[in-house]
Order: sequence, then structure tokens, then C-alpha cells
Amino acid sequence: MIRELDGAEAAARVDELAEVLRDCVQGGASVGFMLPLDDGRCEAFWRGVAAGVAAGGRHLFVAEDEVGRICGTLSLVTDMPDNQPHRADVAKMLVHRRARRRGIAARLLHALELRARELGRTTLVLDTVTDSEASRVYERAGWQRAGTIPSYALMPDGTPCSTSYYFRLL
Repeated sequence: MIRELDGAEAAARVDELAEVLRDCVQGGASVGFMLPLDDGRCEAFWRGVAAGVAAGGRHLFVAEDEVGRICGTLSLVTDMPDNQPHRADVAKMLVHRRARRRGIAARLLHALELRARELGRTTLVLDTVTDSEASRVYERAGWQRAGTIPSYALMPDGTPCSTSYYFRLL
């Protein structure tokens, strides 16, 4: 099931969210964290996200498995500068390795886009590792690649990787 969490529920489920992040980074996902990954760092990140949700500048979507545990996440960041009230950033598409290849990423993205439309956002932007599984999800969903920057970020093991920027006009 895909749903949006409020700030209180996000704060209450930091452990589950941290587990998804840990699994993705340990699986090689370049999502802003390096190995070895300290548990406290994961939890601190998600506490910050929960605070952003509570403050109204972020919307957090989760996928829950058959027993109700979080197995995927995606954020819509709506806290934008004054001259960009029509725009939002998409961040932290994470799907636990145990739940991949079930369409969870596509369903999270669809829910996020619906919410963005409800909020009057017409331009969405994101970045991801070039030619990654995530980039294929975005392209299948109609996102357009705006460009690629070589050696922009590092994989969790320290290997440089290119990053591609995508946008979607709603």
C-alpha cells in the first residue's frame, strides 16, 4: 500500500525508514550516504525529514508491505524560494531490496505526482545516478532528462558516478 505520512507518524516510524535507507546504501545506492553507514546518521536524517513534514515543507510517501512495514519511500519537497511556487523537488526514492521488482517505485512516483498536482505544482525536478534502475523508472513514467554531469557524486564505496537531472511538467 502507498500512502502519505504526516510528521508525527514519520517521527514514530524513524526506525523503519532508517532500515530502508541502510539497506539501499548497503546495496550500493548513491543517495547521499557513504559506507560504512552509522545507524545514528540514518535515524538523524529521518528525524529531519519528519520535522520537514511536520513543518509543511515536505511530503513523505511510503510503501508498506503485506505486514505493514515500510519497504519504500519518496519525498516531495515543496519548500521552495519565493520565485518558484510552482516547482517542487523529488527526493530519496528508496525501495528495500526485499521489495524490488514489484512496481513499488512507479506507484510511489504516481502518488507523489498526484499530490504535486493537488498542490498546484507544475514543474518537478530530481537527480539520480546516470543509467541506474531509478533513471529507467523515471523515464518509463515520462520524465525527461535535462542533462548529465560526469563524476558529480560518489557511490557508497567511494567510486565516482555521473548524475542525471530530470524534470516533469505536470
